Amino acid sequence: MRTNEGEHEEWLRLALEEARSAGAAGDVPVGAVIVHDGVIIGRGQNRVERLRDPTAHAEMLAIREASSTQGYERLAGATLYVTLEPCAMCAGAIVLARLDEIVYGADDPKTGACGSLRDIVRDTRLNHQVAVTRGVLAETCSGLLKEFFRAKRGAGDTVDEPRLPERCESG
Repeated sequence: MRTNEGEHEEWLRLALEEARSAGAAGDVPVGAVIVHDGVIIGRGQNRVERLRDPTAHAEMLAIREASSTQGYERLAGATLYVTLEPCAMCAGAIVLARLDEIVYGADDPKTGACGSLRDIVRDTRLNHQVAVTRGVLAETCSGLLKEFFRAKRGAGDTVDEPRLPERCESG
């Protein structure tokens, strides 16, 4: 099914709502929705900080919810809308879930695995390839991330530095 740009924007705006919610809760503002036949079957927002789980990316949580909703781990015919280009972990899960398409907002030149740094989802050596539409609402998506990190730096916080428990520190 071919989707027009207006429909992509509509669904991505819902992913932006998830991203804003993640940011308000202190996580990096990334949000995702998975759509099948015009219906949202999965939603996710970044919860890495809240859950202390490095796999709690918006895409992973949306895939888990969609698979649960559908009662099946394969999501053929579905499209993932996400505010930031998926990383390698998420791209691998997207291939394994057999999603048809990814539509994302902001490129991620540091960890993007859907065309920026790597292109896992379109690698013909894998058993499934995923169509990619990039740059939908890119300025809005990247602006949300920039504002979040600007505010973190202004508050003296960082989300990049590891916080090891004392028992793990060498010394």
